[in-house]
Amino acid sequence: MTGPVVVGLDGSPASVTAAWWAAREAVDRRLPLLLLHSWTTQPLNVPVPQEALSKQRYGGQVLRRTEAELLHRHPGLTLTTELVSDPAAEALLAAGETASLLVLGSRGHGSVASFLLGSISLHVLGLAHCPAVVVRAGDPAVPEGWRPSADDRGDIVVGVQQNGPTTAPLLEFALTTAQLHRARVLAVRALPVSSLMTHPHALTEPGDEAWQAAEHGRLGAELAPWREKFPDVELVQRIDRGAPAQVLLAASQHSRLTVVGRRRHPSRLTWKLGPVAHAALHHMPCPVAVVPHD
Repeated sequence: MTGPVVVGLDGSPASVTAAWWAAREAVDRRLPLLLLHSWTTQPLNVPVPQEALSKQRYGGQVLRRTEAELLHRHPGLTLTTELVSDPAAEALLAAGETASLLVLGSRGHGSVASFLLGSISLHVLGLAHCPAVVVRAGDPAVPEGWRPSADDRGDIVVGVQQNGPTTAPLLEFALTTAQLHRARVLAVRALPVSSLMTHPHALTEPGDEAWQAAEHGRLGAELAPWREKFPDVELVQRIDRGAPAQVLLAASQHSRLTVVGRRRHPSRLTWKLGPVAHAALHHMPCPVAVVPHD
């Protein structure tokens, strides 16, 4: 992909953290970065009168300040800004038609490992044409300003519940990103506890080694073509029993990025995120990428 990395910037701490994450990603991917601000869709706590001119001035200041900070840190970055009057969700979805990646910020809520997503973010995540990443405000994995990133974040975790075209875009995105960052990919699959009742080894111990070996062999065969396609990326597999969202969350406690999928929708009037994507977006302790698939 050659389109830009696009980040929605409204001046909030969450959007600034997202911009720092997006800038680093753009540099690593050798792509331009676009900072997009909708002056008609600003945070409720913006300390300016509600006149249109004041909103436009505020938006311009936010873009210029963030642009200067990012270019100071990444002098080789190709960066443009855009101040638009379209609603934020509409503007971001339009930019996503040609973007390689959309990046959104999310306020922390409750525990440290929790997101608070607004209707704009959920709308964009449910309809974006390209992969979209949500970054939590103050995420220690993001090298914001002159603060280095946390050094305990390593793996890129991807959920692979089933083989075939549904999983392919997720693995492609995860492995490509890992190759850029020289990271390891952890492919995670959850098996429901009820599967024990239908498995040939169900009458033996639940942790039956033969049963586990068979499941790992099946997943290994599915991942074999990807290991050949990305020979320089370490691809590790993990299978646990439990609900998919819980298994993925447990595997992502120290990851630098978690990748989940969602189905494409034929109409912008009908869209939704699945339960695993919802759980990941609200509870993962790291940035979350939502990758559309057929």
